[in-house]
Amino acid sequence: MTFLAQAAQAETVGNPIVNISIFAAFVAITMIVVIRASKNNKTAADFFTAGGGFSGPQNGVAIAGDYLSAASFLGIAGAIAVYGYDGFLYSIGFLVAWLVALLLVAEMLRNTGKFTMADVLSFRLKQGPVRTAAAISTLTVSLFYLLAQMAGAGGLVALLLDISDRTGQSIVIAVVGVLMIVYVLVGGMKGTTWVQIIKAALLIAGAGFMTILVLAKFGFNLSEILGSAQETVSGSATEATAARDVLAPGAQYGGSTTSKINFVSLGIALVLGTAGLPHVLMRFYTVPTAKEARRSVVWAIALIGAFYLFTLVLGYGAAAIVGPDRILAAAGGQNSAAPLLAFELGGVILLGVISAVAFATILAVVAGLTITASASFAHDIYASVIKKGHVDEIKQVKVSRITAVVIGLVAIGLGILANGQNIAFLVALAFAIAAAANLPTILYSLFWRRFTTRGALWSMYGGLISTLVLIVFSPAVSGSKTAMIPGSDFAWFPLSNPGIVSIPLAFLLGIVGTLTSKDNENTDKAAEMEVRSLTGVGAEKAVKH
Repeated sequence: MTFLAQAAQAETVGNPIVNISIFAAFVAITMIVVIRASKNNKTAADFFTAGGGFSGPQNGVAIAGDYLSAASFLGIAGAIAVYGYDGFLYSIGFLVAWLVALLLVAEMLRNTGKFTMADVLSFRLKQGPVRTAAAISTLTVSLFYLLAQMAGAGGLVALLLDISDRTGQSIVIAVVGVLMIVYVLVGGMKGTTWVQIIKAALLIAGAGFMTILVLAKFGFNLSEILGSAQETVSGSATEATAARDVLAPGAQYGGSTTSKINFVSLGIALVLGTAGLPHVLMRFYTVPTAKEARRSVVWAIALIGAFYLFTLVLGYGAAAIVGPDRILAAAGGQNSAAPLLAFELGGVILLGVISAVAFATILAVVAGLTITASASFAHDIYASVIKKGHVDEIKQVKVSRITAVVIGLVAIGLGILANGQNIAFLVALAFAIAAAANLPTILYSLFWRRFTTRGALWSMYGGLISTLVLIVFSPAVSGSKTAMIPGSDFAWFPLSNPGIVSIPLAFLLGIVGTLTSKDNENTDKAAEMEVRSLTGVGAEKAVKH
């Protein structure tokens, strides 16, 4: 079959009517769940953290649902299918990152905070400036993460509904944004959490079923899958693809020293980013005790670990069965690997079901991100900084809902701009921002008594600004074929992911800012925070307040 024939087949995969029907059924079911859950939203705690009413296992499944985004399913499978070994770095990085979150921050954050990450960071520091910085960081990370999900939605639905022009894909992204806003406005955290639980169960079950089908096709022999993948790539229609060795490092990040440094930079961002992701950290407040927070993370690690093992089989299976040329020629590019594999394995029905699950993944994750960002603005900036704590809960929730609409509209615009990018790569940028802007301050606040407000502000703003500047002037935005603005070239920073520079810089700025500060921070508060974070004394009262 010629390359053009493959491309044509990829662009018209499945039955658009069947696909959209399954989409609509899922949206209808989850909307009913959200409406039912919303009936119990009576306070700000209910809207922002579901009143701390979920058990550890329930919250663990919800965390998995929040974390296993479109990047995990579509982006990683596509990266492995096209680049092999190098693509699997995303799976390894995303999974190992949970050990950092579990060992360093999960329980302590739950013991110290109330609604948001800023509650912890401002516990013993000056409330106004620290909360403002934390809220700005939360909004920025959330927008970058939303960018990736929106781009995934555009590519996925473009493939399934045979929409190849950017205008049509832009309309799809706008529809996803509107649905996201509705989920948040109606259901709050409680409704969003139940959507996450349903989506996580469907996604892991769907990926597991596809994994079994791929293994069965090759006699349950993983070596056969790997060998067949390399054989398919070697027989590629294009010279660039055929030259790749997908079983060894270097297909994407090999060759030059710059490329290898970029590989290390990406790995650092992935491993350290999770512990600084606001929408993941906020999940620790939806359980009643620190013990349940620990159980949440253990359940999440088990589910996420299983899923990432599935992506290895799905990625190499897509390379063997579909082929990288056909994947790259499809409307969704690399992100179409999993849907195309589903079509080859089970025809129109399996394609429709798997794609509906992927679509559900996008909707659930963007809803979680939106409520995190809107809660941060309403609780940290509006209620705590602007109103100095003198605001009723009804007004706080109203501001959060207005913020959700604004964030949704901004996310739609950015998603249209990023349409066509590999979403695993876009999420890695969000991880770099989270690791630089949030993680140093979280760790210093929890473990360093001497830490001051100046150190916190220097670290957060320095990490945030340096990461954003380096991203804007990197090959990710201009100067390369895969850039967001391919026709321009203003890239002077050589790495696509800035983590190797901006993350150590943020840690250093926190130290320098603290050591040069003349502030005599409240040592009693520091001692109280240490006791509470380690023992949980006083945490239950803070959450119920």
